[in-house]
Amino acid sequence: VVKVFGEDGACRSLEASPGTTARQLCETLVRRTRALHDHSWALVELHQHLALERCLEDHESVVEVQSSWAPGAESRFVFRKNFAKYELFKSNVSLFPEVMVSSCLEANKSMAHSELIQNFLNSGSCPEVQGFLQLREPGRKVWKRFHFSLRRSGLYYSTKGTSKDPRHLQYFADLTESNIYYVTQGKKLYGTPTEFGFCIKPHKVRGGVKGLKLLCSEDEQSRSCWMAAFRLFKYGMQLYRNYQQAQARLSQPPWIGPTPLRSVSDNALVAMDFSGCTGRVIENPSEVLTAALEEAQAWRKKTTHRYSLPAACHSSPLSAAIHRTQPWFHGRISREDTQQLIGRQGLVDGVFLVRESQRNPKGFVLSLCHLQRVKHYLILPSEEEGRLYFTMDDGQTRFADLIQLVEFHQINRGILPCKLRHYCTCVAL
Repeated sequence: VVKVFGEDGACRSLEASPGTTARQLCETLVRRTRALHDHSWALVELHQHLALERCLEDHESVVEVQSSWAPGAESRFVFRKNFAKYELFKSNVSLFPEVMVSSCLEANKSMAHSELIQNFLNSGSCPEVQGFLQLREPGRKVWKRFHFSLRRSGLYYSTKGTSKDPRHLQYFADLTESNIYYVTQGKKLYGTPTEFGFCIKPHKVRGGVKGLKLLCSEDEQSRSCWMAAFRLFKYGMQLYRNYQQAQARLSQPPWIGPTPLRSVSDNALVAMDFSGCTGRVIENPSEVLTAALEEAQAWRKKTTHRYSLPAACHSSPLSAAIHRTQPWFHGRISREDTQQLIGRQGLVDGVFLVRESQRNPKGFVLSLCHLQRVKHYLILPSEEEGRLYFTMDDGQTRFADLIQLVEFHQINRGILPCKLRHYCTCVAL
């Protein structure tokens, strides 16, 4: 029996055979919770007493991972979204900065950085990554800065500056016999110099702090690069196969069951022609373009403003509260909790949620991740001639409700640094 927790702390027990993988368990939970099916759902291994967590790879055996836990330890599985799970195969150039990839600096000058990284990914191998990391000395609370190099033979650090002379390279860890974890409360528990800590935990280390290899990056980009490189180093082509299988599952028809609650923007949109007695789907791309242009011209004739006011609703209770039915709305949560939630579900461009503003009792806040940082945008309600609207730019762009505002920014960037791509959601188990 495997116990899985939701982000709300609720628990569900499931039967699992020794061969049950993390992906299979996630699919079972998706069906039982009636969640929207995609490859972002993940099973997270959480060691609360050590403040460590990691996302299980799709192929890992859940029973095998659970059997490695120390008896009585505060360890658990958590079911939640992880949008960064396969980001290394989508945004590999930003994930592997040129300054951290050894081969970009020393050789292959004729090959573009993006092409070089793609070659590594296609072959299931890991690029040699280098950079400065803070290392906590064993048995002490002192942190020291060393230059680390991830090579084909393992992870090393230099005892003399950035020297790569074999005499100065000290072997640090065997990554094939270890798991890599994010450190969630590094400053409080381990005195990390920054918030970007991570840990190499050998399989033989079961319960205590002793034996953990604690490291700390200077920023989130550096930590993300190291974590992605460690995953590639350990799993290689298996990781790429997991990604390909996830993409293939998305193209298959979903399981048939009760329709989960969703907004219009979650459904596939098609062009329709309603000029006849019955509607028909327009399949010809040129006809679709013509229909879109005609619709745009008709829309322009209806309004003299760039963005017109929504239809009169006289502050209808429905438009004022309809957002509460949406999975991206999280009610009255704090700014700190918001940043933690988005951080846990993946610091990927376009991850967002909407919440009530703590400072403005009538306002809302759109919290959005861009360039691995969470930004917050105030949404204010207003009335004009008895019509309620919501705006983020002092009335320049107006929306009848928050659903319309979100769906507009899923298609158009507007004043935001990027479009809204993935909403943070917490399902009840």
